[in-house]
This record gives sequence, structure tokens and C-alpha cells, in this order.
Amino acid sequence: MKILKFGGTSIATPERLTAVLNLINEAENDGQIAVVVSAFGGVTDQLIRMIEQAGGGEDGYSLEFSAFVNRHELMIQSLTTGPRQEILRQSIKRYTSRLSEILRGVYLVRHVAPKTYNQILSYGERLSARIITACLQERGGEAEFIDARHFVRTDDNYAAGVVDFELTTSNIQEYFQQHKCTQIITGFIAANTQHETTTLGRSGSDYTAAIFGRAVAATEIEIWTDVDGILTANPREVQEAHSIPLMTYEDAMEMSHFGAKVIFPPTIQPAMQAGIPIRIKNTFNPDFPGTLIGKEGQDMKSRITGITSMDSISLIRIQGSGMIGKTGLTGRIFMAMANSDVGVMLISLASSEHSICFAVDPHSAETAKAALEKEFQLEIQVHGIAKILIEENLCIVAVVGENMRHTPGISGKVFNALGDLGVNVVAIAQGSSERNISIVISRDDEVRVKRELHKRFFNDIQD
Repeated sequence: MKILKFGGTSIATPERLTAVLNLINEAENDGQIAVVVSAFGGVTDQLIRMIEQAGGGEDGYSLEFSAFVNRHELMIQSLTTGPRQEILRQSIKRYTSRLSEILRGVYLVRHVAPKTYNQILSYGERLSARIITACLQERGGEAEFIDARHFVRTDDNYAAGVVDFELTTSNIQEYFQQHKCTQIITGFIAANTQHETTTLGRSGSDYTAAIFGRAVAATEIEIWTDVDGILTANPREVQEAHSIPLMTYEDAMEMSHFGAKVIFPPTIQPAMQAGIPIRIKNTFNPDFPGTLIGKEGQDMKSRITGITSMDSISLIRIQGSGMIGKTGLTGRIFMAMANSDVGVMLISLASSEHSICFAVDPHSAETAKAALEKEFQLEIQVHGIAKILIEENLCIVAVVGENMRHTPGISGKVFNALGDLGVNVVAIAQGSSERNISIVISRDDEVRVKRELHKRFFNDIQD
């Protein structure tokens, strides 16, 4: 069995959805498939706006709701006919009526609980999957609708549920043993053990595809998006960027973690554990082979896989003479971050622990600083630690590649480029394997650094 996943941009209009239906029909000719779908393009943002407006007591949420209903009605009118169209319309009306009631409740109480927030968001995928199922049936197919909340079990983290893979896998396998026709699956959404709606994080439909793929031992997971696979750099910033034909799971994880938005980072782990290849394809250019992610990467001529970046980070810097030779400081720092629910993206420290800095999301910077000031209150009072500083307007540029470990001089080439550009490096993080060299620089320098690095590593691959 093969798993296909289509994102919102691929199904944003009746014309685009028609192209996707054609792709599904072609895939059905090659064997058994299951299809994971996102909400129609822009619908999740629409639902979020409705939640914010209703929760804030704004009457305007009803106008947004009307636009939401009309959007789905257009799909129904464009792609179905006759009695099936009317049956589908009534089915969708039941969904939208219930959604209207929930939003009305949020509007009246001026508050939305986390579980209600997720319940509202779930309507995007539930409606798109219902409509796509009916469209395939309209074409004579034997498609069935799957609400992933009946199968994917998570903990009680409503916004980014941690999957119980043992229970989830059992649920999926039991179902698929009895259902052999094409299954249309809601991406992104799941449920906890109390059957309350949770989600897998924004862009979690990729993750849904990997969860189902792992459970059914899929031969391949295809992620259909709007670009020609994973590229060597962001093409909007680096015109010479090109598609990477082959890359390892590890390189894909590094690229996705450091800003490559083509694939949702958690997607890769279940596929890697099961040895299932992931192929990134372009809905708008379906004949292009895209990028294949698997156990094997590119040949040795490709010293690096790609250049990516996080375009907005803050750096927390802790330093002081009282830190020299003190053991356990790093542990205290990151325990404070964990207790404050602050994610750390990069760490750089001297071996003496005299100076430690780490990168966080800018929205978490003040929280991180406050947590550290509380943890090290005594050390700050006796001047063992100087003031804890936040450095802003920074970004991380990462050079990623499996083959970097076999090639000396990669770091030198990176820093020569930075020196020639006159770019100041604020912090550096590099593993001993040289799979990833990450540098923190000013956001003002981000694009020109990426262009220069791409030119030096890719324009002359033989040097």
C-alpha cells in the first residue's frame, strides 16, 4: 500500500482539486492506496480568525463563517452532480450547523477552551475529506471516509498531541484488515483517550501520513505539495536553488528543523523507524521526480545537501567569572527552560562554562530570561553571574549534509565566505560529525550569506 498526502495549496480551488482527483485515480491503477488530506487552502486560517473574533465578542465572525460555508459550497457545486450532490450538501450542512452552534457559544461566553479550539479547527479537515470522498465516488470509485480521531490516540496536549503509537497502530491495522478500498483520511487531527479532539501541530497532516504509513507498512509515503521536492535553498532568496533528488532521513530532519518548510519535522521519525521512503512531489508538476528521502543519500560529489535557516531567533547569553569550573550549570539552565516550556533551538558554550548562549523563539525570550534570573538569583546577587542578556534581530543559517563528515575543510569554507562578506558571527554550533554547521548572525545578513554559501558549495561542485 502507498500513502498519498495532499496539502491545502494542492486542493485550494475546484480546478486544483480536479487535478488531485486525477492523481488519485492514476495511483489507484497501480495498487492499493490511502490518501491523507489537509483542509482546503486557507481554511485553517479562516477557522482561527473565526475563533479569535467570536472569542473577542466581535460580530464579524459570522461574516467569516458565511465565507467559510460558501467556500465549501463552491467545491460541492463544481465537482458533484445530481442526487449525490444533494446528499453531500445535506451532510456538509449538518457539519456547518454544528460548527455555527459552537462558535455562537464561544461568542456568548467570550472564551474558548483548548478542547473547543481544537474541535473547531477539526472542521477544516473533516469537510475537505468528506467532499473529496464524495468526488471520488462521483467518478465511480469505492472511496471511504476516515475521521482520524477514531484511530490516532494522543495525550492531553491539545495543540501538539504526543501519539500513543502502540494503541494507534493497533486501531489502524484492525480497520485496514477489513477495508481494502481507497481510504480518505483527515490529516492533522487526533483524539485523546477521553475522545476529545487534539491536533498534531500545524502542518500535522504530514505526520498523519507517516503515522498511517508506519501502521500499514506502506511501501512509500508521498507528500504532495507546491514545490519540486526539497530544494538546496529557499528559491525566493536563492535563484540558483535546485531540487535535491535523494537525501537521508537524518539530513531531511536537519533541514526541516532549521527552517525548510516542505516537510513537517516529526513526519520523518515514524517513517525512518519503519524504513519507509518518503517522496516529496509537486502537485503542479507531477511528472517531476521530486525528492526521495530514505536510508541512502547523494553521492560523494555533493559535499552538502542544502542550506536553510530560521529567520527570527533571540539569543540568551549567560556569562560570568563565577561560572568557571562550576559543574551542573548547564543542567540547571536547561531544566529551567524545560520547566518554563521554552524550546531551545541551538546551544553554544565554552568548555569552562564561563559563557553559555542558546537560541529561542523571540516570543519566548522574556520568559526564558525570567526563568534564569529566578534559577540563578543567588549567583547574580554575589556577581558570580553577570546580567542575563537577550540579543535580538538574529537568525540561524545552517549548512546541512551527510557527506560533510567525510570532507575536511567544510567549516573553513563556510567561515571564509563569512569573512569575505564581512559578516560577524554571533554564535556557532557544530557537531563532531559535521552533519550540521549552524551559525547565528544578524537577520540583515541572512539572505546574502545564504546566496554566497550556495554559490560556493553548489555552483562548482567539482572544486
